[in-house]
Amino acid sequence: MSKISETSPKHCAKKGGINIKNRHKKLFFTFSTFFTGLLLLIFLVWLILHPEKPEFSLTEADIYTLNLSSSTTHLLNSSIQLTLFSKNPNKKVGIYYDKLLVYAAYRGQQITSEASLPPFYQSHEEINLLTAFLQGTELPVSQSFGYLIARDRSAGKVIIGMKMDGKLRWKIGTWVSGAYRFNVNCVAIVAFGTNMTTTPVASIQGTRCSTTI
Repeated sequence: MSKISETSPKHCAKKGGINIKNRHKKLFFTFSTFFTGLLLLIFLVWLILHPEKPEFSLTEADIYTLNLSSSTTHLLNSSIQLTLFSKNPNKKVGIYYDKLLVYAAYRGQQITSEASLPPFYQSHEEINLLTAFLQGTELPVSQSFGYLIARDRSAGKVIIGMKMDGKLRWKIGTWVSGAYRFNVNCVAIVAFGTNMTTTPVASIQGTRCSTTI
């Protein structure tokens, strides 16, 4: 007499559940392998192209006003115009610049309000000139500001820092990276005129700026 083998409904359901789980696992491993490979490809392209930091230099800085409101207050009025030279040194990587803010500083003190520059795209090895007019009206400064600026004026020159903060994105082919914060620091050695309120004073020596990302 042959043995009758019966599979219970519970056993079938369990077996079917295992098959479904196996399918899900296969799909999961397929997609994870695909995305891992894609990320690895992007990373390899990134390593091969190796984007270099943008280059900036200060080509001109004109100071029109740099005076305390009065001898008894510590409020500064200032107006400065500057021109920056910007270069993308990469041969195969473009750069998007976003949210650019420029301001001037003297001995660690901000002496103008922040000026906003329009966002722009810089193609491979492209060069751009950026201009900004910086102004400050009754900005609070330290008590020693008047003494320091007078001492530098008597020496015939003053060192002004030009700073730019912003965000950039790398463009490789059609792929665009996330945003990276960057900072640019420039130094302008400016010769003082006899009357800072009426006589524009030009600086520049074409100083190279430092860029950090």
